[in-house]
Amino acid sequence: MSKEPMGGRILITGDGGQVGDALKQTLAPLGELFAPALDVLNFTEPESIRKVMREFRPRWVVNAAAHTAVDPAEKEPDLAFAINATGPALLAAEAKGLGAAMIHYSTDYVFDGTKKTPYVESDTPNPLNVYGRSKLAGEAALTASGVPCLQFRTSWVYGATGKNFLLSILRLAREREHLRIVADQHGAPTWSFDLARLTAHAIEQVERAAARAKCPLHEAAGAVSGIYHASGAGETTWCGFAVQAIAELQQLEPETKLATVEAISTAEYPTPAKRPMNSLLDCSKLERTLGWRMMDWHDSLKAVFQELPR
Repeated sequence: MSKEPMGGRILITGDGGQVGDALKQTLAPLGELFAPALDVLNFTEPESIRKVMREFRPRWVVNAAAHTAVDPAEKEPDLAFAINATGPALLAAEAKGLGAAMIHYSTDYVFDGTKKTPYVESDTPNPLNVYGRSKLAGEAALTASGVPCLQFRTSWVYGATGKNFLLSILRLAREREHLRIVADQHGAPTWSFDLARLTAHAIEQVERAAARAKCPLHEAAGAVSGIYHASGAGETTWCGFAVQAIAELQQLEPETKLATVEAISTAEYPTPAKRPMNSLLDCSKLERTLGWRMMDWHDSLKAVFQELPR
């Protein structure tokens, strides 16, 4: 990856989140970054979006802000839609006016999980919960806006910071003797830093294409705009992920007594929001079009353990 700054301004939303924090590392060499805090850029306050966009005037908008609390979203759909759909639509309108390009993250939860094989981008979405519906509405709004935008659908995002399944499991493994984890929902864990690296790669690819063709950014970005699946390679279940994570922890702390894990069914662990049974995403379009292959989740898990505080 080239390390020369490209001179553009890059707005990163979602500061403090797993992906937002990783983006500040991977995008730093590419331009002038602005990652405003929630009190400056708040997706429930449309005027704050307009103000930030018109004052900063970014060349790229990387939208990592999202309402990702799947179960609470069932009780607060208005908030979920404001953050996951209305906010991105406002960003897109402002970005289009500036001639900027966007990168946005969506989710495997736009699908109902009934397919027996990994989902491709052209499969028909059918979300089972408010979170999935709000993210699908965001996708549709961005597509309809006409702004050049690469939308990366991902799954089971985790990392060494923030709130995520891995960190919860490691904490519970130390606190409890026994854990019961769902073993019939299939998917692929995705490292937040790998998503951030993909984002930097995509921006560089588009900028180089614009330079080669001597065309405006929006034309080069428009040529590769669309939805891409971008989740970790390989597959597992929540239970499989937990077992592997605890095994990694045990290697680091052989003297620590950690919880045993029992595989259970989704029916044995009811939640307010219904989850898809199959969250696997086929990422071949990503590799074919942008030349990027996501890390296998086993490899990324080992990498995350290297980042965890000792």
